[in-house]
Amino acid sequence: MSPKYIKMLYAMFDGSLTSLEVFFLTLIFSIPLALPIALGRMSKDKILSAVVNVFLLIIRGTPLMLQLLVVYFGPGLFVRWLVSKGYDVSFRWDRFTAAIIALSVNYAAYFAEIYRGGIESIPKGQYEAAKVLGYTRAQTFFRIVLPQLIKRIVPAMGNEVITLVKDTALVSVIGVSELLMVAKERQGALFSFVPLFIAGLFYFIMNWFVSFAFTRLEKKLSYYN
Repeated sequence: MSPKYIKMLYAMFDGSLTSLEVFFLTLIFSIPLALPIALGRMSKDKILSAVVNVFLLIIRGTPLMLQLLVVYFGPGLFVRWLVSKGYDVSFRWDRFTAAIIALSVNYAAYFAEIYRGGIESIPKGQYEAAKVLGYTRAQTFFRIVLPQLIKRIVPAMGNEVITLVKDTALVSVIGVSELLMVAKERQGALFSFVPLFIAGLFYFIMNWFVSFAFTRLEKKLSYYN
C-alpha cells in the first residue's frame, strides 16, 4: 500500500474516533436531560408546560445545522456586542464543546417527546393501584412506570440513535474534524472515491451495531409483553 493511502487511513481513523466521541457524549448527556424536559412538558403548571412546549417547538422545528451554528457563533457575537457597549468581557468557545451542547440539546428534545409518549401510554389504573398500595409518586414512577416505559420506547429510541450516528457528520459545519470531513479532504487530495467509501462503510457498521444492540435489548425486555 502506498504511503499516501496509509496516511489517509490514519487520518480517517482519527476522524472516526472523533465521530464516536461525539456520538457517545451526546447520548450520555441527552438521555438523562430528556427526562426533566418530558416531565416539564407534562407538568400541571401551565406556565412551565407552555415554556417547555415552546422550547421543544423551536428545537424540533429548526435544522440541527442551524442550531450548531447558533451555539458556536452566538456567544461570541453576544460578547462582541457587550464589548462594543464598553464591558470588559473575554470569552473563548471550543468547537467540540459547542457541537456536544447543540447535539445533546437537540436529541434531548426528541427523546423527551418519546419519553412523554411512553409515560402517557401507561394505563392510569396502574397509578391508582400504586396509590392504594401506599406508593409515593417517585416510587410509582421508578418501580412501576419506568420499567414498562423502557420497554415501550426502545424501538423509537433505536431509530433516533441510528439517526444520531449519521448526524455526527454535521459537526463539520463548525470545523470539527470528524470522519466525513476528513473523507472529503482526502478525496480531494487523492482524486479517489475510496475515502468516501470507507466513511460510508464506517457509518453502516456503526448503525448495524446500534440496530443489533437495540434488537437484543428488545428481546431481553420481552418479559413485559
